[in-house]
Amino acid sequence: MSWILAVLTGLALGLLLWQWFEAIRFPLHRRKVAAGFAPGLTLLKPLKGADSETEACLRSWLTLDYAGPVQVLFGVADAEDPAAAVVRRLQTEFPQADVELVVCTGRLGPNSKVSKLAQLEPRARHTVLVVSDADVAVPPDFLAQLVQPFGEAGVGLVTPFYQLATPATAAMHWEALAVNADFWSSVLQAVRLGPMRFALGAVMAVRREVLQAIGGFGSLVHYLADDFELGQRVTGRRPTASPAEPGVVEGDRYRIAVCPVVVACRESPRGWGAIWRHQVRWARTIRHCQPGPYALSVLSNPTLWPVLGVLAAPASVLAWTGLAVCLGTRLGMAAHCQARLRRSWAHLRWVWLAPVKDLLGAVLWAWAFLGQTIEWRGERYRVRRGGRLEPLVGRVERVPAD
Repeated sequence: MSWILAVLTGLALGLLLWQWFEAIRFPLHRRKVAAGFAPGLTLLKPLKGADSETEACLRSWLTLDYAGPVQVLFGVADAEDPAAAVVRRLQTEFPQADVELVVCTGRLGPNSKVSKLAQLEPRARHTVLVVSDADVAVPPDFLAQLVQPFGEAGVGLVTPFYQLATPATAAMHWEALAVNADFWSSVLQAVRLGPMRFALGAVMAVRREVLQAIGGFGSLVHYLADDFELGQRVTGRRPTASPAEPGVVEGDRYRIAVCPVVVACRESPRGWGAIWRHQVRWARTIRHCQPGPYALSVLSNPTLWPVLGVLAAPASVLAWTGLAVCLGTRLGMAAHCQARLRRSWAHLRWVWLAPVKDLLGAVLWAWAFLGQTIEWRGERYRVRRGGRLEPLVGRVERVPAD
C-alpha cells in the first residue's frame, strides 16, 4: 500500500507541475491589435435578482470602447424583478446605447437562464451573439479583444477565462482558489491533450449562423451545463467553405478559441452553505457530462495522496519527503497562478487554503457519486445522464444570510 501511495503521489506531483507549466506559457492578458475587425455584436444578458455588485457589472458593458455596432438585450422573467429596476436606471444613464429590457414570461425548460436566452435570441440583429452572466464585469477593450479570433478560419465560438474578484469570506476564498489558481490552468492542461470542446459560461461569443445550425438556445433549455453543451454542439458542426470564411476547408469542424483577456465575476458575500451547494451542483453535473475524466480527476490531487502516504507509513522518511515536496509545490503553484490571473498578490495570505481545498475536493469528488440531486436558484433538480435536468417538486427556501 505504501508503494502504491508513493506512485500516486509522484503521479499527482507530475500532473501538478505540468499544469503549472501550461499556465506559465499561456499568453494571459495579452492584447492584440484590433486591425479594424469589428463585426456587429448582440449582447444577451439573462438576469434574475440584483445584489450590491449588479449595477457596476452591467454598467461595465455599456462603457466599452468598441468600433462596431453593439445591441444589448437584458432579459428578466418578471417586470418587477429588482434587476429590471437596475436596467431602467442604466437606460436613463446611457440614452445613446442600444439597450432593450425584455420581459421573458415563458418558461421553456428547467434552465431558466437558457429559457431567457431562447426568448432574446429572435430579437438579435447582429452576426455575433455574446452571452454573459449578470455578475461579470469587463475592461473597456474587452469586446474588441473578444472578437479577434473570429477573424481566423473555422472559429465558431470564443470564450475568455474569468476570475472570482470579490471573495469576502473564508468560503469564498476557498472557491476563489479553485477558480483563480486551478480551473483556468487545468483547462489549458486539458486543451493540450486535444481540441477544446466546451465553453466557459461567464462569457461566450458564438457566430449566429452556427448557433442557428445547432438549434439555437432553445435546444439547450434542459441542460444545467449549457456552456458545456453549447461547446460540444458547436465543435460538432462542420462549416461549409465560403468567401466569408477564407481558409475553411469543407469537412473541418468548428473550433473554440480562448480569449486571453480575463473578465471578473463580482458577487456579494456568501457563506459555506451556499458555496458548498454550488460546488456540489457543478461536481454532479461534470460527473454526468464527463464521467470518465471526472472519475480519474482524483488522481491529480496533490495533497490527498501524500497525506495518505504519511498516514500509511508515519515512520517513512520517503513519505514525509513526498508530503513536503508536494505541499511546497502546491502552495507555490496556487500562489503564482492566482497572482497571474488576477495580476495581484493581494490575496497571498489565503494561499494556505490550497491544500484544504484539495482535501475538501476529495470529499466533494466522492459526494458527487452519492446522489443526483442539486439545488439551483432556490429549486431542486435531479441531474440525469448527459447533464439533463429533471425538476423535483418543492422549492427550497434559504435565509438571506446564507
